[in-house]
Amino acid sequence: MTSNNSSRLIGVGVGPGDPELVTVKGVNALRAADVVVVPVMDTLERGRAEATVLHYVPAEKVVRVVFALNERSDRGRREAAWDAAGERVAQLLRERGVVAFATIGDPNVYSTFTYLAQTIAELVPGTGIETVPGITAMQDLAARSGAVLTEGTEPLTLVPVTAGAGVLKDALSGPGTVVAYKFGRQAGEVAEALRETGRLDDAVWGSALGLESESIRPASQLDGEPLPYLSTLIAPAPRDGGRGGKL
Repeated sequence: MTSNNSSRLIGVGVGPGDPELVTVKGVNALRAADVVVVPVMDTLERGRAEATVLHYVPAEKVVRVVFALNERSDRGRREAAWDAAGERVAQLLRERGVVAFATIGDPNVYSTFTYLAQTIAELVPGTGIETVPGITAMQDLAARSGAVLTEGTEPLTLVPVTAGAGVLKDALSGPGTVVAYKFGRQAGEVAEALRETGRLDDAVWGSALGLESESIRPASQLDGEPLPYLSTLIAPAPRDGGRGGKL
């Protein structure tokens, strides 16, 4: 995207939580920016993106901007928070020039950054918009659990369960590996979908990857109780167990 001014907004993927999983390019982008914006909930608790960023840049360079990330019922309130957040980032771009926005995972995979970039394109025309890719939760869970995401000609389907458990069940009924994101509140429905499609035994679940509270378990141990919102599930493709089969 070409720019007719000096302002740049860079979405930096900082991975799923483990600070060692930020790329060298990501660290360099955070350090080179004039300011690093981290999204926080309206409860102002420190989120994963902020905790990760603070391993690499001083706190005085970090600006916390409230996005009502936990507001799903009051659309008006959510949109008002979005508008305020967009205005705050636009102000920083006008004042400081180069703003990095730290997002967990990857900025092009179900990220807040996508919406922010659209807003900034309207508020500060000519701003250069870039992204730095990040390690995703599905990659981290695969590495930590030994689950192989894809082999040979297998497809890979990524489903946000916020779209409904029915969407997940449809994916599980198809071929290849299925990964589910954001399903904590619907853990019971997810477990049932796995059972109904015969995918329960090989599936693995994880949350808080790379953090002290990390939990990785076989999906068969899920008891239907709600899980952390940012939970990840991998249901590997059915395989014959031959060479190249699941590790």
